[in-house]
Amino acid sequence: MNLRHVEIFHAVYVHGSVSNAARALNVSQPSVTKMLRHAESLLGFDLFTRTKGRLVPTEDAHQLFTEASAIQERVQSLRDTSRNLRRGAGTLRISALPSLALGVLPSAVARVLKRTPGVSFDLQTVHHDDLLRKLYERECDVAIAYEVPPAAPVAAHALGEGELVVLYRESDLPDAPARLDLAALTDRPFISLARSGPLGQMFSAECDRLGVAFDEVVSTRTFYIAAALVRAGVGIAVVDSFTAAASLSAGLAFRPLRPAITFDVHAMFLENRPPSTLALSFLDELRASIDVL
Repeated sequence: MNLRHVEIFHAVYVHGSVSNAARALNVSQPSVTKMLRHAESLLGFDLFTRTKGRLVPTEDAHQLFTEASAIQERVQSLRDTSRNLRRGAGTLRISALPSLALGVLPSAVARVLKRTPGVSFDLQTVHHDDLLRKLYERECDVAIAYEVPPAAPVAAHALGEGELVVLYRESDLPDAPARLDLAALTDRPFISLARSGPLGQMFSAECDRLGVAFDEVVSTRTFYIAAALVRAGVGIAVVDSFTAAASLSAGLAFRPLRPAITFDVHAMFLENRPPSTLALSFLDELRASIDVL
């Protein structure tokens, strides 16, 4: 089967009939029928049976469809890239932690799109453990993270700094000072993020150093879920400053810790694939968004 056979098979399978597939591909019905029959003759088995006027995929067709879908996605990606190159634009594929994707990432994307028409973005939210895989498998060009693995074959650009903060309902801490001591919060229901990657480990280490323990009522690995739980009145949570700022709504507030627990934000990329000029421009905007907080 060549790519045209795959395209015809995929269209008929998805749309359920030759006529619908022909409309989707903007070709004639006879040409679809001819190519489908040719594909079946090359394969040596039927892809569809006609039942009550409908084309029903065979079991062999079901097994082929997964592979055909993957090929179609890659072909579409090739078409998109070709179109962007023809327009003199490009597509930036960015993977970022969910906490950064809630606020600072969208604002940076908006400024780049406003300043550079024709640019497009492919944005993915990924948990810390999957960021390197996204880079290795070339699913993204740049990964935005809090920690650069020391042994990985990646390079990084520093983007700024964040810190851990206490997110709470104002009614629960009506007279909260400018900074909060962890020891003063141990008697309140606590939403734990101890297993949420580098920041969770950093917070746990600080709790061990101070000898404090919390009344953990819920544990979660995702900061924005912790924020939603705080909003629902489940308890308080220690989250990163970016999640806290993006999650603020009526009745919610946050305070940094005393002593402060800070962390760096990095843009990671493969050593043999440094960022393009367009990517560097975007990282400048992202750096500016981080500096505002």
